[in-house]
Amino acid sequence: MVDSQYYLPNDIGISALDCREAFRLLSPKEQMYAHYLSRASWYGGLIVLIQTSPESANIYVLLQKMFRAQAPPQLEAAATAAGLSAEEYQAFLVYAAGLYANMGNYKSFGDTKFIPNLPKFKALVWESLAFKQSPGDMEALWGCCCESLYSLEDKQKQLGLGEKGISAYFSGNCCLEDAEFAQKFLDSKNLSAYNTRLFKTEVDGKRCYEVRLASSEVCFGKHEFEDAVFFVKRGDYAFLMEKVCQNLEKAKDYAANDNQKRMLEEYIHSFACGSVEAHKEGSRYWIKDKGPIVESYIGFIESYRDPFGSRGEFEGFVAVVNKAMSARFAQLVNSAEVLLPELPWPPAFEKDRFLKPDFTSLDVLTFAGSGIPAGINIPNYDDIRQTEGFKNVSLGNVLAVAYATQKDKLTFLEESDKDLYIKWKGPSFEVQVGLHELLGHGSGKLFVQSQNGHFEFQISSWYKGSETWDSKFSTIASSYEECRAECVGLYLCLNKQVLSIFGHEGEDAEEVVYVNWLTMVRAGLLGLEFYTSESKSWRQAHMQARFVILRVLLEAGEGLVGLKECTGADGRPDAVITLDRSKIHTVGKSAIQRFLCRLQVHKSTADVEGGRALYEGYSAVTADGTHNFLHLRETVLLRKEARKMFVQANTYIKGSCLLVEYEGSAAGLIQSFVERFPDDAEKVEAQLNAIEEFLAPPKKTNPFLSVLIN
Repeated sequence: MVDSQYYLPNDIGISALDCREAFRLLSPKEQMYAHYLSRASWYGGLIVLIQTSPESANIYVLLQKMFRAQAPPQLEAAATAAGLSAEEYQAFLVYAAGLYANMGNYKSFGDTKFIPNLPKFKALVWESLAFKQSPGDMEALWGCCCESLYSLEDKQKQLGLGEKGISAYFSGNCCLEDAEFAQKFLDSKNLSAYNTRLFKTEVDGKRCYEVRLASSEVCFGKHEFEDAVFFVKRGDYAFLMEKVCQNLEKAKDYAANDNQKRMLEEYIHSFACGSVEAHKEGSRYWIKDKGPIVESYIGFIESYRDPFGSRGEFEGFVAVVNKAMSARFAQLVNSAEVLLPELPWPPAFEKDRFLKPDFTSLDVLTFAGSGIPAGINIPNYDDIRQTEGFKNVSLGNVLAVAYATQKDKLTFLEESDKDLYIKWKGPSFEVQVGLHELLGHGSGKLFVQSQNGHFEFQISSWYKGSETWDSKFSTIASSYEECRAECVGLYLCLNKQVLSIFGHEGEDAEEVVYVNWLTMVRAGLLGLEFYTSESKSWRQAHMQARFVILRVLLEAGEGLVGLKECTGADGRPDAVITLDRSKIHTVGKSAIQRFLCRLQVHKSTADVEGGRALYEGYSAVTADGTHNFLHLRETVLLRKEARKMFVQANTYIKGSCLLVEYEGSAAGLIQSFVERFPDDAEKVEAQLNAIEEFLAPPKKTNPFLSVLIN
């Protein structure tokens, strides 16, 4: 019997992101600017299908063909004819919605595979109008993905490197040593891994690596390195990169200022030739574009899903500023120089000068990628963040629907805490997101040796040459940094000035603090869902970080946090986590203070050995000690809730720019994707198939002379 964790439940939460009023308030010029940025983002977002798994793009094309021929209500008749029950057809719609929402068949939050919860998928395909119109094409598509669609072999259950899982960033024969060796090569050529993938072959007993750079232009070069050969090939996702460039070029005509125009010019250059340096330059203009009405960012951004932690997943977002909420964040920015010295590390470990960023609350119009976060702190380039600045955004309309909780579905809390949690979760999370993004990710210095070899600090280790935080700390970098930012949020939310900025005073302020800390320790327990016991590995950076914090606070003792296993009212295993609010400002604050200082010192000084020992120690999930976390993991899996999915609007130009919204359901999510590419859906699908053929692991013979897709 298949473990239910690999199915998406039929009653999974699906909500529409409301952006109607925000879009209505834009001027016609701003609407056009948002439209073309959205088009660029949606085309680029299809890249994530190819980055996720070998079969994701083919499943996407199969579904698109079925739904373009018959909308969900019409396809239901074919489902009935194929022998599907109403529940099985709903399971099919939920699977399709999940594929679209995650841009692949692995969950964006947790990286585990999900499969259709129906045995009659093939029967439905054969009964569909799309099959009857093009039986040969549909049968070929089915043949490309039918086996992997359902496969739950150990390696295919989750994303990972080598034997630990599936990764489309690497060919299947790559292991950690190959990733480390390729990083050495990239560093030697001063090339970033952000927009690359790595494929390995062996020719005449010699290791050969193909580094594929994302670009619309196609070319390649050969390099001897140590005992191996590297081929650097530009042109990965060439068709999609060209579509991104075309729409960014159109957006330029509606830019509000020179910073936006020059930003787009650099992005176009970056996506055309595969230059990360050009993307950095575009990011510099983006930082200078203060307080735009339409905010956006696009490119290969977050490295969470690269098992090595260096390659960025494509994402693009377009959003409209919420002025009222942004005013609070502006107050927080203005208070930052007073709050930063409150952090527990020595002054020498803080940036010499705090570069005040934009910090805005946005209503999302478009977020193309594998998932939608609650907040973002970008760009991720360390050299820019350290000396030139960054921006923070909180996604208001995402927060409004993502964290709404029903009391009967609230797990692992005492009854007396549940009403408080529901009332204050939203306000407390708003405070945590603000602190996490601005003063978490925005704080702390990296000691970097200058290009001329000069440095002005007395420490035993530092960052050298082209080394970055991601390349140095690699596999733990993302989660370690999220943990540091979460700790900053917990630590500074105890500050009355911070709480006042967000409108919380007196008893209300204390409730916000209590629920923020309670949310964190509960999240640490929930994080066990994202740990794979067989490979002893974590699949989600934020949830690993929250488990680490739970361990730190449990270790603090003195009754600060309680965690006990019990039997629930339904007779099944359960657990309850408690927090003594009287000890947050004493025991809790001291524990986070000590741990946060250790995290920062290891990070600042590039002390990988010390940082890894610290972080992996607290990340360990064992049956030893006071708490049997392996057993608790089984309880968490038993009672887990599926993560919500979001339905996003589309924009069209019909004289003026129009917004089309969809209902918050599986059918609504599906229809939004069917209508997303109205002019060239068939060409896009054909190119995705062609790219997939190109992306098959290189063969031993003649591996680097593949025909590239133009």
